[in-house]
Amino acid sequence: MGKGSNVQKAQAARERNQKKMGKSHEERQAATAKARLDATAYMCKICRQTFMVNAKLSLLYLHVTAKHDDKKDSPVECFDSLADFDPADPDGKNKAKSAAAAGPVKPKKSAKKKDDDL
Repeated sequence: MGKGSNVQKAQAARERNQKKMGKSHEERQAATAKARLDATAYMCKICRQTFMVNAKLSLLYLHVTAKHDDKKDSPVECFDSLADFDPADPDGKNKAKSAAAAGPVKPKKSAKKKDDDL
């Protein structure tokens, strides 16, 4: 008895060859375009230096203070995303704490009244 028909063998061979070929031309172009956009997600308006999409605001502020010391008071001139950035709280932990503290307050449950009229 054989292990399968020729159709199944041909299909398996096509799948193996497809894996070896890798990405198609269109897939490569799309991946390259996405990589370019991610690489230039943040761009300094003054010196045109680019930063990756995963750069934190603290890194952008560090660039402002290191490269453009005269713009330290107004970092928005370099990056629009630094509009609400607080240098005293670079990771935003204090802001998160205060937002959690001032968050919605759950209403107190009222005590159930017992009916002793039975």
